[in-house]
Amino acid sequence: MPLLLNPQPPYDFSLSCQVFSEGDPAIRRFQQGIFWQVVRVGEKPMLVQVRDVDNEGDTVLAVDILSGDPIRSEERDEAEKRVSALLSLPDDLIAFFRTINADPLMTGVARDLYGLRAPQSATVFEALVTSIIEQQISIQVARALEARLVKRFGERLEVAGRTYFAYPEPEDLAGGTVEEFRGCGLSARKGEYIQNAAEMVAEGTMDLESMREIRDSDRIIEELCGIRGIGRWTAEFVLLRGLHRLDTIPADDLGVKRAIARVYFPGEKISADQVREFAERWGAWKGLAAYYLLIAEHFERTRRIHGIRRRQVP
Repeated sequence: MPLLLNPQPPYDFSLSCQVFSEGDPAIRRFQQGIFWQVVRVGEKPMLVQVRDVDNEGDTVLAVDILSGDPIRSEERDEAEKRVSALLSLPDDLIAFFRTINADPLMTGVARDLYGLRAPQSATVFEALVTSIIEQQISIQVARALEARLVKRFGERLEVAGRTYFAYPEPEDLAGGTVEEFRGCGLSARKGEYIQNAAEMVAEGTMDLESMREIRDSDRIIEELCGIRGIGRWTAEFVLLRGLHRLDTIPADDLGVKRAIARVYFPGEKISADQVREFAERWGAWKGLAAYYLLIAEHFERTRRIHGIRRRQVP
């Protein structure tokens, strides 16, 4: 029997999944109304397939868990927690809407993307590796390189005659060579950064998951910036993706600056300091507001290229 999950409304399952699941189907994909990804439950990789079964107008998600071995009840419970976190199902978007109510432009963006959630990485380590890969390159290129990394170092899972891959564990990447990282398309320097961070986690000299207990985000940024190759930009993305700190905005990010300027300062270029000051209007939801602006820009670009009609919003 599938798990049944009830997201905090409002929630648009299709919209929330499609914007971050356009990559390699052996790793993560949303297609024909089904989202799938390999998650690690304990030490075991499992393929989760999620679909909206709709219950009298309310979003209800059915989660099928596929594994080569029988699944115990405690594993089902852990898988439920992981899927809920991955898709940010508990997020209170009503509180977000209340906060931005005095900002008509952001309110308009939010209405166009009604029910959108910002996804989370399965682990803080995954968020760190992803953010290192994305340093100074486009998201599209970064996703392609990350897919190569996952398929080179990640554990394989065979389900119904198809091969899927789990995100590499720190031990997997700690043992990588410069040639292997370069074979994934990464620069030698990025390979060194990833390997160094993986070694620290694998050896126990850095506990990324324990950062969830630290409420002071500035302290986390300071700790992360002590790792070779990690600056404030990377650390802030780790806060957003790995720790789901939606009050964090990566103000130095070119995409974030461009997306804010497109809506609020058309034709202008804005600085990171301007972004931080301007984002105060969104309170504890700065990161989510920035995500909405980035996704709005993505869909606007898609509409221009493909002539797609504007989404209909309730």
